[in-house]
Amino acid sequence: MNKKILIADQLHPAFKEEAEKLGYECDDMPLITRAETLDILKDYTGIAIRTKFLIDKEIIDAGASLKFIARAGAGMDNVDEEYAVSKGITCINAPEGNRDAVGEHVIGMLLSLLNNLRNGDKQIRSGVWDREGNRGWELKGRTVAIIGYGNNGRSLARKLSGFEVNVIAYDKYKTGFSDDYAAEVSMEQIVKQADVLSYHIPLTRETRRLFNDEYLFHFKKPIVLLNASRGEIVSTKTLLKGLSSGRIIAAGLDVLEVEKFPDLSEQAWFGELKENNRVILSPHVAGWSVESYRKISEVLAEKLKLI
Repeated sequence: MNKKILIADQLHPAFKEEAEKLGYECDDMPLITRAETLDILKDYTGIAIRTKFLIDKEIIDAGASLKFIARAGAGMDNVDEEYAVSKGITCINAPEGNRDAVGEHVIGMLLSLLNNLRNGDKQIRSGVWDREGNRGWELKGRTVAIIGYGNNGRSLARKLSGFEVNVIAYDKYKTGFSDDYAAEVSMEQIVKQADVLSYHIPLTRETRRLFNDEYLFHFKKPIVLLNASRGEIVSTKTLLKGLSSGRIIAAGLDVLEVEKFPDLSEQAWFGELKENNRVILSPHVAGWSVESYRKISEVLAEKLKLI
């Protein structure tokens, strides 16, 4: 059986090393273009990718010998998984590899927001010493609500356990998942109790702009919003209106509805978002630590054994 993998993105060498131990021949071509991939994919059993381009119907059809698609990351939203499965192609990803990085990043954003670290740092660099204006809020005793209790949501809950907070979680597709770190609750309880809301769900037709005007309306208290899942889950217009009205106290966003420049700078909402001192932005790196870069590839290679 032909066992060739096209590594079409920048993956840690651990993936290639482990795949070769399993008998695969790996062509490591991180600079390959989509057009070039279309030309040669017919010769490969598998393709490994991060986010360079969509693995859509055109790519899948070009891979006449494809047996699997390996996504080096947590989500599968840049892979037409439904079509791939219909063609008998196995899809694997590695959410276990970056869950620790995501949990730590989200907590870092939350603590920075509650303690005005971004604003205080900016002021001092500008010659302003304002202790009262940068008085922080303690996390202890507050309720953190997690939407999605998979690898990343569970990791965040575990890492919050030392902060003496009340952690609740909602997952539409799971039941009976309460553990030592979070209590399973209904969405009605989420909107009643949450002081902090953190998203850890994939992007689907159902979750696109899940956080919208109607959804925010139901929250009983002003919230801190955190999103390290996918940007399109949160309506930026709703976020900005919530910040303006006080229904949203602050926001930490590792992901945005539109990412990368110049496209981001062309969005009508971007100017208002970037000027708001109660918003922290990072460039979709919550799950992209030095350690997770390797762990993702190791997890992905381990899953090759199951194919």
